[in-house]
Amino acid sequence: MQKRLRPARTETFEHTISGLLTKRRDMLHEAERIRDRQAEIRSDVQALDRTLSALGFKGDIDATMPRQKRNVIFGRGELLRAILDELRDAEGPLRSREIAQALIAVRGEDPRDQKYIADLTRRVGKALRPLRVVGSVATIKDSSGCSMWKLS
Repeated sequence: MQKRLRPARTETFEHTISGLLTKRRDMLHEAERIRDRQAEIRSDVQALDRTLSALGFKGDIDATMPRQKRNVIFGRGELLRAILDELRDAEGPLRSREIAQALIAVRGEDPRDQKYIADLTRRVGKALRPLRVVGSVATIKDSSGCSMWKLS
């Protein structure tokens, strides 16, 4: 005996959309709470490190840390290729932060995550510096003294 499917009560999916928006909001609030808690823990660990130093601890604090799994965000060479693609498509020189924000947008990641943007900005600069040495990219200073990258 085959079970009959019940027709949808609404054609607009308004209840489903409302529920999904509520769930999305709850998840974003949870992510914010987790980021805040991680910041608190980092601050507490730094305070413990300072206290250990003040009490005369002479050992290597980092040696007592458990090894953490490495979080691979970009595969080998993937970051550099993405950066160079952004520079090729740009109409002018770009700051490292602008490149990082463009990469985040292309990858569909959260553009509001300031810690991730700061980390990726450092990675962009670190990836481009060796190319500047060999002459593949060049830097110029803008009016505020910030370095801007462009292809040579």
